[in-house]
Amino acid sequence: MPDLDDLSVDDIRARLHAQRETTYDVPPEMLSDSAREAAVLVPFLRVEDAWHILYIRRTSYEGDRHSGQVAFAGGKRDDEDESLLATALRETEEEIGISIADIDVLGHINHHHTISDFQVRPYVGVIPWPYQLNLDEIEVARVFTMPLNWLAQTTNYRTEERQHPDSKRPWPVVYYDLYDGEMLWGATARMTLSLIEVLRGVS
Repeated sequence: MPDLDDLSVDDIRARLHAQRETTYDVPPEMLSDSAREAAVLVPFLRVEDAWHILYIRRTSYEGDRHSGQVAFAGGKRDDEDESLLATALRETEEEIGISIADIDVLGHINHHHTISDFQVRPYVGVIPWPYQLNLDEIEVARVFTMPLNWLAQTTNYRTEERQHPDSKRPWPVVYYDLYDGEMLWGATARMTLSLIEVLRGVS
């Protein structure tokens, strides 16, 4: 397995051009034409000589199935957003206080379709670190990082198949081991693995 910490910013930018197939949290035949557009930012940063990815844990609210989950900063596209990149950058600045001017956007991976009927575009950007974050506590309870090489180790995650009542086809759900007390799973975990495959040069 290649040491992903050895990748330069230019290496990452170049490998993002090698797009993976679109990934899903639902069987493809269940996708609707009305899927809502959304975008997230996958922030890369250096801790000593290692790449880390920045994640958030959303604030918990009773009755909200997505609250309390580990995620990337981001959200649905607003009418005033001129592009999905604009959505990802706006949401990141609003949710955790990283200025758009401080994000070096390197590219993106393909859309990911979620079970909540969103079509999500993950953008990858490098941020300076350490950084003075400003959390919107209504949206975000915590921010933390995970090492890229840890995320890439197959011993640290597993894939389980689930069956949707409206489909005969099972679909994979990714679960990571606990890291720093946090559980990474579902769409965020699947997007993370898709990105790692791109960085490895898997076609």
